[in-house]
Amino acid sequence: MVQEPRGRVERRLSAILAADVAGYSRLMHSDEEATHAKLTALLADAVEPAIAEHGGRIVKNTGDGCLAEFSSAVEAVRAALQFQTRVKELTIGDVEDTRIAFRVGVNIGDVIVEPHDIFGDGVNIAARLEGIAEPGGICISSSAYDQVRGKVGVEFTDLGEQNLKNIARPVRAYAVAREGLSPVTKVGSTTPSSLSAPRLSMVVLPFANIGGDPEQDYFVDGVTESLTTDLSRINGSFVIGRHTAFTFKGKAVDLKQIGRELNVRYVLEGSVQRGGNRLRVNVQLIDAETGKHLWAERFDKPVADLFDMQDEIVSRLANTLNTQLVEAEARRAERSLHPDAMDLIFQGMACLNKGRTSEYLAQSRSYFEPALALDPKNVEALVGLAVVDAAAVGMALTVERAARLAAAEAALIKALSLAPQHARAHWLLGNIKMFTNRAAQGIAECEQALALDRNLANAHAYIGRAKYLLGRGEETEAHVQEALRLSPRDTEAFVWMIFAGFAKLQLGADQEAVARFRRSVEINQNHPRAHIYLATALAHLGQLDEARSAAQAGLALDPTFTISRFRANVPSDNPTYLAGRERFYEGMRVAGLPEG
Repeated sequence: MVQEPRGRVERRLSAILAADVAGYSRLMHSDEEATHAKLTALLADAVEPAIAEHGGRIVKNTGDGCLAEFSSAVEAVRAALQFQTRVKELTIGDVEDTRIAFRVGVNIGDVIVEPHDIFGDGVNIAARLEGIAEPGGICISSSAYDQVRGKVGVEFTDLGEQNLKNIARPVRAYAVAREGLSPVTKVGSTTPSSLSAPRLSMVVLPFANIGGDPEQDYFVDGVTESLTTDLSRINGSFVIGRHTAFTFKGKAVDLKQIGRELNVRYVLEGSVQRGGNRLRVNVQLIDAETGKHLWAERFDKPVADLFDMQDEIVSRLANTLNTQLVEAEARRAERSLHPDAMDLIFQGMACLNKGRTSEYLAQSRSYFEPALALDPKNVEALVGLAVVDAAAVGMALTVERAARLAAAEAALIKALSLAPQHARAHWLLGNIKMFTNRAAQGIAECEQALALDRNLANAHAYIGRAKYLLGRGEETEAHVQEALRLSPRDTEAFVWMIFAGFAKLQLGADQEAVARFRRSVEINQNHPRAHIYLATALAHLGQLDEARSAAQAGLALDPTFTISRFRANVPSDNPTYLAGRERFYEGMRVAGLPEG
């Protein structure tokens, strides 16, 4: 039988333009209907008219953009310049995190032509060039650059040879360097500037089930989903939704490409492995722009109730990642030539996370105050300054106790008027109320904080503090232990152990009080009050030599400490609490601390 001859494949040399929306998945996750409506309007009002005006045809719409074909590279670039300018004009008043911006790639190639599509390497290269363009920018191949140079009224930045996904040979690329269109403005630069992904933006990729036990899949997926939810509670964060994240399940992925596609700064990936009666969870935080690993952690736990384990693992990860993300954002801010309010705030927060010393508190204030000057209604700056003032009082680093507490409370009331759902502000206001003989109100504020963020370990610990201020020291330990369960390596853990020690002394459980104060000293040997409180508890046990040694260690760190100064700051008028204070003063005297 004679085989029918195949039909001739139609080919032609074309300029191909690929355009899509930067961070489209993130925008759709935030507000599907509004994003769809805005995109439809921009395509109709800006993109499609520009393409038609310059002799191009839209080959197909891609959901979040389009693929177009031109007979001239010059006309393709002119069309792109026109609609990028028009899109910027139409979106200039939109909030930055909801603003639609197109990325454009242009290439010249020999393409296969079908009635409703075009195919070939020329098309693929245009699409890959679009993927490395800046939001609002245009990236073109060297073949297109050779045709348009000097003809389109803009300059170009040479990006050098680019290794594009699934393209065998490197492609030399150029970015349009026109003021107001692209962040790339220095002609001759060999590296593109960073993507404009939002701060604290991330995606939690589905954790890998090492070993492949199908019965463990639900637990592994549960960790991923719960972590996505809990990380989204971090103030100012943006976390890609689980439905988008799970499209990458089981796939080999390019983390930098995912960062560009989802327009996020960070990728979190991990694995879960069960061996016998133990479960191991490995987690890595990656900078999506550079592919650099920023942090890694391993959790090993005996297998117990899987739901309880999932809750504990997720809570610990969320608390640790909060600190790691702040540190990463602070490092980015250090490189900024013109830091804005949020750059300064992340640097201030990073200082606070290092500890509550005079030095770190002063450094934090030096960031929060100019941030507030730049943006007087910035909630994070207000909360940051309140933390500094409250910590100065709590660490006994100031003699201006009343003024500092009043300033902190005023800042928090303003912050909550601007952001009523701010969990840390509620917790901190609860702390201030506990300092000022309003412990019951303080508990209510901490409970409100936990309703907003279940992982806020400090809120649990400070409820424990309020309980002994109300003469209910027997209830304190459970709250402190819950805080430690959620955040066992917290920089505030030494303070929580002091709370537990105070409660044990109130109950006359002196041996247990010594254990709690010893643990506080182990966690932070540079806090004078931990040594002084340990000395007090040891004195009640009759261990006088060790008590006096601990007292001297505390006085070496704070030579100004006196019993009379300690007596001047009484945060509660509860009779049980006051009786415990009297016993405390007695122990201080026996330990050899100065009366003052």
